[in-house]
Amino acid sequence: MPDREATARIRINQLLEATGWRFFQQGDAPANIRLEPSVTIQTTDLDRLGDNFEKTTKGFVDFLLLDARGFPLLVLEAKAEYKDPLVGKEQARRYARSQNCRFVILSNGNLHYFWDLERGNPYLITSFPTPDSVTGYQKVTPNPQRLIEDPVGEDYIVRTQRPNYRSEAGWRSVAERAAYIQANKLRFLRPYQLKAVHSLQAAVGAGKDRFLFEMATGTGKTLTAAAVIKLFGSSGESVGIC
Repeated sequence: MPDREATARIRINQLLEATGWRFFQQGDAPANIRLEPSVTIQTTDLDRLGDNFEKTTKGFVDFLLLDARGFPLLVLEAKAEYKDPLVGKEQARRYARSQNCRFVILSNGNLHYFWDLERGNPYLITSFPTPDSVTGYQKVTPNPQRLIEDPVGEDYIVRTQRPNYRSEAGWRSVAERAAYIQANKLRFLRPYQLKAVHSLQAAVGAGKDRFLFEMATGTGKTLTAAAVIKLFGSSGESVGIC
């Protein structure tokens, strides 16, 4: 039977190298993976992990991934493939905090989670992020308070479609307003759609970061989702909608 611990390590190594992380210097590009702070990985270190993947003195293996300046950027908690990556969650969190890292990857070679310690729980990813993508993501500074306080009225989407609609003659004329709305395909939120978005804002205010809307066919899920996306985008937050 193949050594599943070594198999996981090999896969993780390949995933790292495929996305621009380097165990060793390549030309002018320095290594950006270390086993611990200020210690460059040697070939013998990788060989030793292949034989004894999770039997180090700490009982687990952490890779410290560095930014372009050589500062800690991301902690990778690597587990054998028969283990759930999430079992290393708290260990990785403590190590990341000690290195002033905001980001964590939890992986067993087959299953991978990305975790922004400042924004909720780990979520599944299909491939490792590149150094540039993590650095860019680090520059995003969400403002939940702005999300909570952003005034969402029935014209929330319309203000994006046609920001100056209220000053236009077609809108100001009551007789022409219906034709103006139809001609410009303006989308106003209905009362129950507004209620859904306001409920989300209240949930964020209560510290929640996951939300579920249940809406019947024909009730405007797409329009409601558009309002949610705009709301999160204006605050610098990211949103996943299923």
